[in-house]
Amino acid sequence: MTLTELKYIVAVARERHFGKAAEACFVSQPTLSVAIKKLEEELEVKLFERSAGEVTVTPLGEQVVQQAQIVLDQAAAIKEIAKRGKDPLAGPLILGVIYTIGPYLLPDLVRQNIARTPQMPLMLQENFTARLLEMLRSGEIDCAIMAEPFPDAGLAVAQLYDEPFMAALPAHHPLASRLSVTSDELKNETMLLLGTGHCFRDHVLEVCPEFARFSSNAEGIRKSFEGSSLETIKHMVAAGMGVTLVPRLSVPADALPTKAKGRTGGKIQEQIVRYLPIDDAHGGEPPTRRVVLAWRRSFTRYEAIAALRNAIYACELPGVKRLS
Repeated sequence: MTLTELKYIVAVARERHFGKAAEACFVSQPTLSVAIKKLEEELEVKLFERSAGEVTVTPLGEQVVQQAQIVLDQAAAIKEIAKRGKDPLAGPLILGVIYTIGPYLLPDLVRQNIARTPQMPLMLQENFTARLLEMLRSGEIDCAIMAEPFPDAGLAVAQLYDEPFMAALPAHHPLASRLSVTSDELKNETMLLLGTGHCFRDHVLEVCPEFARFSSNAEGIRKSFEGSSLETIKHMVAAGMGVTLVPRLSVPADALPTKAKGRTGGKIQEQIVRYLPIDDAHGGEPPTRRVVLAWRRSFTRYEAIAALRNAIYACELPGVKRLS
């Protein structure tokens, strides 16, 4: 059994395809296939079920692959230990970010990281929560910034901040002159949602659960529409197609409501989209999402994780509640 063979089975489990796994490992498919067959013979177990165009991992294979990833992480840790003697932060850090956080946090975060740890460049991966969790488990990324909740995958998690939601309405909407709205006042509106796979879609449906039934049947076409990104949905709001909820960091600074931007002398300041805080009609806390940093417990670059957290805390995070 060799580290190379372990690397091959982790790649096949990730790609579910021998050819793609071989490309990822920069070897020919026959080389990879022979090595995996040799390992299966040595272990006297079948790791993969092979069929036309599809590869699945056997139940026992899943356990072997998980252990193989731990072994590979520990082998990489030996190199990291050696690096720490020179510079504990030397080398890139592969960071995953969900789509509804990346565009709004990364510009400042990258600047802060360059200023603080230029020897540790960030290699960025933007994706859905489910995919980032897979990439964490397989070692494709080192850590990820996501929003809770997500399935417990045995990860180490550090809380970063609680981010409130805001309502986005067309400028001509009857509620646009207000300084805030309640979730109850949004119930009768046409709600614009992100597509399936975005965790923020689920967050919106938690705040306005009545739209869950509309978003899953034909009748709901009258009540909800889907967009591929928050920015696309904002354009739909501007066009008057409906309203939506957005995370606070996605709101432009000059679009925030103030008394001056509200109703003054019967005049409403001209804006394409109005963003309003959401008040709980029953006196509870306004809706928020908790943003966290997650990494594998076997990941040994503790200083890198700490440096990244410090860079995040150094970012301007207007309107959010920082957590330690």
